[in-house]
Amino acid sequence: MKGYMYILECSNGSYYTGSTINLERRIQQHQSGEGANHTKKYLPVRLIYFEEFKRIDEAFYREKQVQNWSRKKKEALINGELDKLISSSIAFRDKLG
Repeated sequence: MKGYMYILECSNGSYYTGSTINLERRIQQHQSGEGANHTKKYLPVRLIYFEEFKRIDEAFYREKQVQNWSRKKKEALINGELDKLISSSIAFRDKLG
């Protein structure tokens, strides 16, 4: 079953990362306050990024990966800035050497 990983921008400027099998329905749920507590608190929300996967478990794995990223790294992904995405992934200790 196909799945999606998505990023929403909330009214306070924060990002919410989730996954679903039906992207359109899930966005509607978030908009109507039936989504996660975070999005319910900061309505309205706006879809700003998504990726499609062949299976929902792949989308869920990607969701968990992206959730742990910094805001800067998420913005590089959203904006398609591969060079910034890579540089923000390098560990601080590796930049010192």
